[in-house]
Amino acid sequence: MMRVMLLLITITGMTMSADHNKPEFRNPEHGAANFWQDVRFVPDPADSTGKKGVWKGWFHQDNIDVSKLNQGLIRAKVEGRWQEFRVVELPTDFLKWNFERRLAQLAEIREMMKNRSMNMPEIAGPHNGIVASHGAKRQDSYFTINNAVKGMGWLPRPEKLAELIQLLKKTWNDSTERKLAVLESLYQHGQEIFDLTKQTSLELYSQPNFETHTFLNQMSDPGVAIVFLDLPKSYELRAIAQMLHPDDPKLSEYERQVVEYINLIHDYFHGESPRKSIGVIYHIVQVFDNSPGRWRGQRIVPPKDN
Repeated sequence: MMRVMLLLITITGMTMSADHNKPEFRNPEHGAANFWQDVRFVPDPADSTGKKGVWKGWFHQDNIDVSKLNQGLIRAKVEGRWQEFRVVELPTDFLKWNFERRLAQLAEIREMMKNRSMNMPEIAGPHNGIVASHGAKRQDSYFTINNAVKGMGWLPRPEKLAELIQLLKKTWNDSTERKLAVLESLYQHGQEIFDLTKQTSLELYSQPNFETHTFLNQMSDPGVAIVFLDLPKSYELRAIAQMLHPDDPKLSEYERQVVEYINLIHDYFHGESPRKSIGVIYHIVQVFDNSPGRWRGQRIVPPKDN
C-alpha cells in the first residue's frame, strides 16, 4: 500500500502536508498529463548565466474531429465519450446586440481620443466571454471546474479569411483613426463577413513551462459554456473548443490562416506580440438567453422542441 501511495504522489506531483488534510503542490501551474511535443529550452543569448530564455514546444488536440464540419457536424470527446454535435448559427438577437455594442465601444474610443481622455474604454459586453470548463485538475486546484474571462472575437467566413488577413496587414501601420474605420466597417457588415457559428479567442499564456487551467480543461474535455453579461442582456453559448498551436505541423492550411487571423486582429490595436499565441475556435452548438425577466436561461438555439 505504501508503494502505491508513493507512486501516486510521484505521478501527480503532490505531497501531503503535516496535518494530512491539505496537499502541498509542486510545480503547481501544470496538470498531470503532458500534451506537449518537441519541448526545449532556448537560452537568451544576452544572459551569461544561461538561466533566462524561452520554452518551445507544440501540441495537437486529439479530442476533437472537424472532418465533417463542412456538413455542419463536429465530433468531440465530451464528458468521457465521443459524441457528435450539430453546429448552429448565433441568433439574430445576439448578432444585433453584439455588433451594435462593438460599434458603440469603437465610438467611445474615438471620442476619448478626440478629448484626449485617459479613461480606459469599457471592455465588458461582447468582448469579454466568461468561459466555464472542466475535465482536468491543475496541480494547485482541488477541482477540475474552472472559470476564466477571455477576450472574444469573430472569425471571417472561410472564403473571406485570406482577404481579411491582407486587409489587416495592409493597414497595420495606418493611424488609429483609420484602424477604427476598418473595424467599424467589419462590424457594420458582420453578418455577411463573419462565420456566425463561431467565436474565437487566444490562449495567451500557456506554454510548456506554464499551463492555464482553461488550457488543461479544454485539452481534456472541449465542451465549454461561455457567458456574456451586458445587462439587460446576457447570453450563454455551449461550444466545442478547438485549440490550434501555431507550430503544430498537423494544421490544415485553413487552420493556419485561422491562427494568423486571430493573432492579427488581437494585435491590430494592442500592438505586435513577441510570439504567436494559441488560437481557439469556439464552435457553437447551443445558445441560451440568460437575460433577467422572462428568459431566465431558456434555450433559444436549437429551438426547445428539437
